[in-house]
Amino acid sequence: QLQLVESGGGLVQPGGSLRLSCTASGFTLDYDAIGWFRQAPGKAREGVACIRSSDGRTFYGDSVKGRFTISRDDAKNTVYMQMNGLKPEDTAVYYCAVPSPNMCLIGPIATAAYENGYWGQGTQVTVSS
Repeated sequence: QLQLVESGGGLVQPGGSLRLSCTASGFTLDYDAIGWFRQAPGKAREGVACIRSSDGRTFYGDSVKGRFTISRDDAKNTVYMQMNGLKPEDTAVYYCAVPSPNMCLIGPIATAAYENGYWGQGTQVTVSS
């Protein structure tokens, strides 16, 4: 089955930047939507960015719009998220996922949404001074 592995997380100061990567391995599905999600302690998991191959559209949560940029390279089975102007509120574990049903999801999601589809193991992003 499809496996997703995130990388690029770390500890940065407010205003700093990181680029997250997610690479697929194993059996590769011809998916359309792939997105980035995050979950902070005590908070619901939320979709923050998503990109569709069918029409090339991107979607962002209001809290990250203008600061985060999602992109994908289907030939490399990789999706990226460039994060600029990081804030302490961005501290969370970040996951990439191919949801099932395969559509973009933005904002808080229910448990059923992340118990299905394909999800990475997560990478920690900590923004602190």
